[in-house]
This record gives sequence, C-alpha cells and structure tokens, in this order.
Amino acid sequence: MEQNDQFEAANRRGRELRAAHPHAVSARYDRRIGRIVIHLSTGLDIAFSPRDAQGIENATAAQLNAIEISPSGFGIHFPALDADLYLPALLEGFLGSRKWMASRLGVQGGKSKSAAKATAAKRNGRLGGRPRKNLIKAVA
Repeated sequence: MEQNDQFEAANRRGRELRAAHPHAVSARYDRRIGRIVIHLSTGLDIAFSPRDAQGIENATAAQLNAIEISPSGFGIHFPALDADLYLPALLEGFLGSRKWMASRLGVQGGKSKSAAKATAAKRNGRLGGRPRKNLIKAVA
C-alpha cells in the first residue's frame, strides 16, 4: 500500500513539473548547421553545438542521428553514445557537470593571448622558469 502511495505521489509531482515547465516534444541533429535542435512544448526551438555538451562533445554525425526523449520530456538520450542531457539544466545554460564546465573554461582561458601574458612568458623563460617568491618581501 505504501509503495502505491509513493508511486502516485511521484506521478503527481511529475505531472505538475511537466505542466509548469517546458518539455521536449522532438529532438534532431541538423547536419547542415551542425547543431542539436530541440523543439519545446512552448513552440520554441533551442539549438546548441554538440561540441559544447558533456558526453557528446566528440560524437560523429552518425552517432547523433538517433535521439530519444524521455517520457517526461525532460531527458534527451543519445543511444549510440549512451549519453543523457537534462533539459531543465540545458535551458539554464548548463551543458555538463560543474567540474566538466570548469575544465572547459580553463582550457579557453589558457588559450587567451595578451601582451601581459606574452611578456610574463618571455621573462619566465629567460630566467629558467617561473620566478621564486621573495619570502622577505612577503613577510614585510
């Protein structure tokens, strides 16, 4: 009896969530623009590059062709990759876990070029590496 009550409560919460938030109606990979396109229950489409999403960043076009939507409409599944994306997180701009997104930002930051970065690299190379901290100045 208790399991039935829990099951009914979970179904009720799912119906309320689905009624209050947009959910996926269809999803496809558009080879022409190189993006995953998700059609929402609100009539809007969202599109993003697979390179920007965790789990599908290295996928081929053939692997992206099959996309399944969970019964709730909140899950997007790529069977060829065994990868899943959560639609509410996508709508908030989260294309992966915090750790994965932080590593992606670090890679981008490491690629940046500036005059200050170039000068520091030249100075460090000339001195045989990163300069040691001057402990006397740090104490004072």
